Amino acid sequence: MGTLSHSPRTALPHAVLCAGVPLFFSSPAGDWLILQAFPTRTLVTGEANKVPRQTAQPTAETLNEQGPAPRYLQLKQFICRQIDTGAWPPHHRVPSENELVEQSGVSRMTVNRALRELTAEGRLVRMQGVGTFVAEPKSHSPLLAVNNIADEISEHGHRHRAEVKLLREELAGPERALAMGLQEREKLFHSVIVHYQDNIPVQIEDRFVNPALAPNYLEQDFTKLTPNAYLQRTSPLTSGEHVVEAVTATPDEAHMLQIQRTEPCLLIRRRTWSGKRVVSVARLLHPGSRHRLEGRFGDAE
Repeated sequence: MGTLSHSPRTALPHAVLCAGVPLFFSSPAGDWLILQAFPTRTLVTGEANKVPRQTAQPTAETLNEQGPAPRYLQLKQFICRQIDTGAWPPHHRVPSENELVEQSGVSRMTVNRALRELTAEGRLVRMQGVGTFVAEPKSHSPLLAVNNIADEISEHGHRHRAEVKLLREELAGPERALAMGLQEREKLFHSVIVHYQDNIPVQIEDRFVNPALAPNYLEQDFTKLTPNAYLQRTSPLTSGEHVVEAVTATPDEAHMLQIQRTEPCLLIRRRTWSGKRVVSVARLLHPGSRHRLEGRFGDAE
């Protein structure tokens, strides 16, 4: 079987924050400063944001190098090539529509279509009144494999940290008892943890645990050890079940994830077993702008 994978804010004057896009604010001197709000790299500069020098311009000649295609597609291919080769790295400011019209000789409508489609595809981020920037690649983590989110983030060269929002004993209601194979009003453990990648929240982990299989769960410091790592150590997982949904966050969840209330999210409902007993039931919520789902199946190399 193949695998399928997904990939405290400081108050600033005159700040505008959108999930998955740069945060710009104005200094007292009137300069624009940038704080990157992507989940992968956080960039803060105390100087006016400097636009990197462009290594190439989309002239008629360079567009023709993209091969026979409509002009808007040639322009898209040119921009993607700059991104893919690293000439325009993440956070690089892309020439404005007027600059691209002047450089390429194509119409403003053609330029607008190319930028609009690249933004929809997640290659660019457009900020009205500020400019267009190269987007960070979205983070991802395995879906059908039960992996440790801290390891996934570290393996991609980023820093993980966790905030424990809730850690307590509760009594199982009818629905929870059925899902975990327990009797109604049996004790279970409940934790809510927000996982961060480079200080950007990328997951809310809302987990219920069977105390019989993890009796010391409430005694753990989950800022240093993830629930996944602890459960793998105490009750090695032998099977799992996943359900994926597209949802919107509740007001509290949106606040914890630092996203707009209307932003779509990816929800993974995960149930895991050790032998024939359910170890835990987890609800893993990710901002849609910060994660992606990827998959592969079959025997193709």
